[in-house]
Amino acid sequence: MDIKELEIFLVVADQLHFGRAGRICHLSPSAVTRTIQRLEEEIGSALFIRDNRKVELSYVGERFRLYARQALSDYQQFKNELMQLPQVAGTLSLYASITAVYTVLPDLLEAFRQQHPKIQLELHTGAAEQAVAQVEAGEMDVAVAAIPERGRGDILYLPIMTTALVFIAARSRAQMYAAMIKNEPDMVQIPLILPRSGLSRRRIDSWFRQRRIVPDIASEVSGNEAIIPMVHLGAGVGVVPQLVLERSPFREEVEVLSGAPELEPYVVGLCTSRRNLNKPQVGAFWQLAEEQSRRLR
Repeated sequence: MDIKELEIFLVVADQLHFGRAGRICHLSPSAVTRTIQRLEEEIGSALFIRDNRKVELSYVGERFRLYARQALSDYQQFKNELMQLPQVAGTLSLYASITAVYTVLPDLLEAFRQQHPKIQLELHTGAAEQAVAQVEAGEMDVAVAAIPERGRGDILYLPIMTTALVFIAARSRAQMYAAMIKNEPDMVQIPLILPRSGLSRRRIDSWFRQRRIVPDIASEVSGNEAIIPMVHLGAGVGVVPQLVLERSPFREEVEVLSGAPELEPYVVGLCTSRRNLNKPQVGAFWQLAEEQSRRLR
């Protein structure tokens, strides 16, 4: 249930007439009826006793009216207190890959904008593997990054989501590469398109080192998003985060290879420095991100 539903219920409880309540709420009687039915389904009991001549509150309805009035009063008090809080102002600089802008940040940025309208957001996009370096260099307040196995110095991390690393090929060549990839020695013959640096590259290199395989690296690119169109063009087999593949405009043109090596997935989240966290605007953003992350668990 939400605040609007409680307000509609209280109007019906005062008027004891669905038509009059609808006119007051600027809703049709059927819309009012549907709202009350949703509340009754959620509560598990009838709120009104109604027949062709009159409408009355049930025993549960009387109790619920007390709850609804108190809830609306508490909500109004909260809004009034929020209006009196000092507004955090300033500029918050964010760094993220294009994929992160579409997946990790939308809900967070919208909620932050509503809570802190006086903070100016500066959003910078680029290769994911450069995210942590941007914060370390003091260029950015916060970045969306793949969280490393071990933290570095002054950098703090907040996990948000986990994504798998997958091997992909152009659909026209997927069957051929899938057959080759099942036999590890044949993997030396597969041209690979890999990120130039970053956590996913370290995971890939580690897998090959452990098996003493020297891969054929056909191309190294900056940014996971650039791997997928190169795979689509038939340049070789790529390794990308599942999250990036799902958002790519070329996702229907490539195929995840069955039987491919299972690389350790990585966690995507936010990073900032302890120094940045002392800034009011960064602290406010980090706190909101922690709250949203807890709700998603």
